Amino acid sequence: MSDQIKFIVDNLNKEPFRKNYNLITFDSLEPMQLLQVLSDVLAEIDPKQVVDIREEMPEQTAKRMLSLLGILKYRPPGNATDMSNFRQGLVIGSKPVIYPVLHWLLQRTNELKKRAYLARFLIKLEVPSEFLQDETVADTNKQYEDLMEAFKTLHKECEQLKTSGFSTAEIRRDISAMEEEKDQLIKRVERLKKRVETVQNHQRMLKIARQLRVEKEREEFLAQQKQEQKNQLFHAVQRLQRIQNQLKSMRHAAADAKPESLMKRLEEEIKFNSYMVTEKFPKELENKKKELHFLQKVVSEPAMGHSDLLELESKINEINTQISQLIEKKMMRNEPIEGKLSLYRQQASIISRKKEAKAEELQEAKEKLANLEREVSVKTNQTREFDGTEVLKGDEFKRYVSKLRSKSTVFKKKHQIIAEFKAEFGLLQRTEELLKQRHENIQHQLQTIEEKKGISGYSYTQEELERVSALKSEVDEVKGRTLDDMSEMVKRLNSLVSEKKSALAPVIKELRQLRQKCQELTQECDEKKSQYDSCAAGLESNRSKLEQEVRGLREECLQDESRYHYTNCMIKNLEVQLCRATDEMKTYVSSDQQEKRKAIREQYTKNIAEQENLGKKLREKQKAVRESHGPNMKQVKMWRDFEQLMECKKQCFLKQQSQTSIGQRNLLGIHISCFEETFI
Repeated sequence: MSDQIKFIVDNLNKEPFRKNYNLITFDSLEPMQLLQVLSDVLAEIDPKQVVDIREEMPEQTAKRMLSLLGILKYRPPGNATDMSNFRQGLVIGSKPVIYPVLHWLLQRTNELKKRAYLARFLIKLEVPSEFLQDETVADTNKQYEDLMEAFKTLHKECEQLKTSGFSTAEIRRDISAMEEEKDQLIKRVERLKKRVETVQNHQRMLKIARQLRVEKEREEFLAQQKQEQKNQLFHAVQRLQRIQNQLKSMRHAAADAKPESLMKRLEEEIKFNSYMVTEKFPKELENKKKELHFLQKVVSEPAMGHSDLLELESKINEINTQISQLIEKKMMRNEPIEGKLSLYRQQASIISRKKEAKAEELQEAKEKLANLEREVSVKTNQTREFDGTEVLKGDEFKRYVSKLRSKSTVFKKKHQIIAEFKAEFGLLQRTEELLKQRHENIQHQLQTIEEKKGISGYSYTQEELERVSALKSEVDEVKGRTLDDMSEMVKRLNSLVSEKKSALAPVIKELRQLRQKCQELTQECDEKKSQYDSCAAGLESNRSKLEQEVRGLREECLQDESRYHYTNCMIKNLEVQLCRATDEMKTYVSSDQQEKRKAIREQYTKNIAEQENLGKKLREKQKAVRESHGPNMKQVKMWRDFEQLMECKKQCFLKQQSQTSIGQRNLLGIHISCFEETFI
């Protein structure tokens, strides 16, 4: 417990609480202050919980905290009885209840913040099944569930992006790579344009290819519209089936609804409800009141000791003996009327007990039925969400099973055919690869032949023309097939176009003028751009030549400079050496002895003589050391032994100082002088 309080105090003193508690001040907090601390911690997890406890009712505080702890999935220790104690302790601010809650909250604050944030959007509102029968309520509930699922997916994506570790440097690298790819594609398009410009009627072919692309895009758009219409039709059919199934179930339920059966059912319900209201519930209420009165009486009485308990036991024993005596007297009388009445009373009590038991069983069965109906409605809603169909029952399920069996046989046959097709596809794929290799080899040979003949690119342009002509023929076929379908659409569009033309006539006039201006400006821009490109190309070539020349001259200049500096350094070194040599010759040739002594040769000869003399002295010293090494080592060993002996005598003397006499001291001095003489 002390470790728990220490952990709570340490975390409350940190950010963002800053409470400045110690163990004593925290343990001496009053219940209201402790509840305020708990409320502050909950407010840090969920900002909606920022409340002053003094301005709030205790019931509201307990309800608010219990609801948030339930959302955060806090499980108090113990069973159901301890749960009531936990609620009561939370209301009164009990320390054994609040300390574990604070410890649990402060251990996982970040995790609980995330859970509280998600709980605002992911706690599902339970709508009763009878309200879901309404279409608007059902659609709204469906939209609510779809939005909840969308929020889940978006939150997962957000968490993945946070943990994925994408950096701005990687994004910049991707952008630069995309820009390079874009430049490459632009260059490739320009090369293709230049190659196409050499072909005859290339403008017409480009126009045809553009029309083909527009028609393909329109075809994709129409196919998308067709798919959307199919999906809408499918959803409408499913909704119709669902409504028809509901209508069937309602008719089936109303088929046996005769007035007599309805009246009988209502009478049974009225009897059951009247029994519950008039007999069972009053008895239960009476028993509860008795229990409450008895408990209040027990609570109001003072605490009992052992002697009080012994008195109560003796009274109970006396009352039991009196009861047994009265029963014996009654049995002795043996009145026949009373015997018959007792039999009837026993039968009536047995019947009443059976009636109560059956009523309880009936009530439990009704509750189970309501729960099962609720579960069935939830499961049906889930199945509708998954595949949009109702749950099949009875004969419909049997028919569905028979259909599945027939479909399974068909599926097996189709699966076998698909396997055969896959095998054949593998063979065809292999043959296609071989043919592609042969085609590449032939194409390479053809390109080499074209380069030799001086007509490179001829086969490529011929293939492009053939491909464009084939595409044109396919487009013509498609147009021929869809011409009848499009004629009616064209009529409608013509009518719409005529209406729009009348409305857009003034705008078109302005647009024509602007187009003319745009064409003139584009022509000027193209001319200027061509002039700029030619000028830039010439300047670029001149600039590259000049840069190469400048680069070569700079390299030569750097080499010459390095040679110049190297030769200067060599000349200076040689001059210094020459000066030293001339000075040496002057000093060596001069007749003055002092000048000769300053010469380097004389100095070196002098140093050599000094070193030779020093070497002789050291060799003599080494010889003397070698000769005296043995005796010196013996003397050192003797001095060490003498030192150990003296240390031992000193310790003995210190121990026996109080008992020794002056003569003994003189004797010790004599011994010491003797030892010194021997060692000397």
